[in-house]
Amino acid sequence: MLNWFDTSEETLTDTSQVNNGAEHSHWRSLSLYLLYRITLSLTLMFFFYSGAGPSFLGSVVPELFTVTGSLYTALTLLSVLFFLWRSPNPEQQTYLALFVDIVAILLLTHASGGVETGMGMLIAVSIIAGALIIDGRAALLFAALAALGVITDQIYISLSTTVISPRFVQAGFLGAVFFATALLTLVLSSRVRASEQLAQERANELDHLAKINAYVIQHMRTGVLVVDASGMLVMMNDPAWHLLGMPTITTGEQLVKASPELAHMLRKHHAGSKRRYFNFRTQHQGPELRAHFNPLGGGEQGDMLIFLEDTSQITREAQQMKLASLGRLTASIAHEIRNPLGAISHASQLFDESPDLNPADQRLTEIIKTNTARVNQVIENVLQLSRRDPGSPKKIKLKLWLKKVVDDLVKHQGFHRDDILLQIEPSDTGVIADPEQLRQILTNLCNNAREHGAKDDPKIQIIGGIIQEFDHPVVDVIDNGPGITPKVAKQIFEPFFTTRNTGTGLGLYIAKELSETNHIRLEYIPGPTGGSCFRLHFDRWKPGRRPE
Repeated sequence: MLNWFDTSEETLTDTSQVNNGAEHSHWRSLSLYLLYRITLSLTLMFFFYSGAGPSFLGSVVPELFTVTGSLYTALTLLSVLFFLWRSPNPEQQTYLALFVDIVAILLLTHASGGVETGMGMLIAVSIIAGALIIDGRAALLFAALAALGVITDQIYISLSTTVISPRFVQAGFLGAVFFATALLTLVLSSRVRASEQLAQERANELDHLAKINAYVIQHMRTGVLVVDASGMLVMMNDPAWHLLGMPTITTGEQLVKASPELAHMLRKHHAGSKRRYFNFRTQHQGPELRAHFNPLGGGEQGDMLIFLEDTSQITREAQQMKLASLGRLTASIAHEIRNPLGAISHASQLFDESPDLNPADQRLTEIIKTNTARVNQVIENVLQLSRRDPGSPKKIKLKLWLKKVVDDLVKHQGFHRDDILLQIEPSDTGVIADPEQLRQILTNLCNNAREHGAKDDPKIQIIGGIIQEFDHPVVDVIDNGPGITPKVAKQIFEPFFTTRNTGTGLGLYIAKELSETNHIRLEYIPGPTGGSCFRLHFDRWKPGRRPE
């Protein structure tokens, strides 16, 4: 996992990016400098040989102009190769280029008539270009070298017998121009570099924040989508993709392709609905989702930020908190309740053995025994929930294991063997689960099927295996009762919900909780012609897989 909050690592990364940005800027400046040098050298040689340029070019010492100009052009073109090789670094290449420029332009100026020709100003251009790349002290050093070269040239002219007259005043002014140009360029370039560095640091900070935001959005439990005014999907995180049933859609496509239901809710919101959230299902048996709509600038008709929540998860967490508190309360008072409860049950049994008991009193004792047993069962179920452990998952061959479960139901739960049909195809279907907890799940589902099956002749079907619709094992527990109404079906897995006066309302809830503990998905499916089906979805058992 990426650690976006490793300060030392981030600091090193930012520093590296700043250095890379500065080096990139230097290479860019060096490329412009090289372009200037190539243009200058070729232009001077063209004007000299064609005679189309100023007449003073090479007018005093043409041989020196020819040799110096040719060497200068060759060295300039050679520097292009070093630039393409990226070796040596841009600062070192600038040092060489400045030195060559100063020497070559001084010789060309001498060959053309001295400082009065104005060619010495070309050195100032090179100093400006170099000062943008190298540090300040080196730029001043080259400015001093150029000034010294100009003055030395005037001393040489005064001592020689050439036709050129020395111009010490002009040489002094030119040297001052070199220094002034270098200093001004250094001040401006330092400000530009500081601005570039600040901009790079701000860009790095924004990039860092963007990475953090992307990481948080992708790993938050809430689904997040952004849809534009035309209904096109701009962004969707992984939780939203899973909540919508993992649709085959990418950003830039219409939301209706990912979820027609959510697109319909969005249209209702745009139509003027005052509600900020809507509940919907993407699949008939899928989880109930809640969509919150929040405009992102531009009013209600602009981009829309949508948050998706699994309401069943919220409800389940609330139920778990309630049951945890109830379990602790029940555990603390179970002893105090069971003692008087056992005394009442024992007294009713003794009272029932009395030979003088009339039918009305016998009915009262039956009511006492029934309700004491019911209270005791409620205490047992709640205690079971409060001390539930994660279990020990093992490999289970479904067909053989379910035969043993059916035998136990017949022997200990009062079921008739002819009333239970068991069918598993293929016969070698295997699953991974805790055997005792899976037994409790099947027992609760079968008890529920018997209670809600046909009153005169209840039948139960346990059908499972790997069917064509799924690529993982399933087990269906089906009864032949009248079925469950859609309104009731929404509440059957809630704790203490029951449609019978004698029920505790915990059987299906316990089955659901134990299923989730074993990574099994339990769902209710209404029968097409009546009856109810409770389906268990297992993770597929692959050869060589180890239980988690």
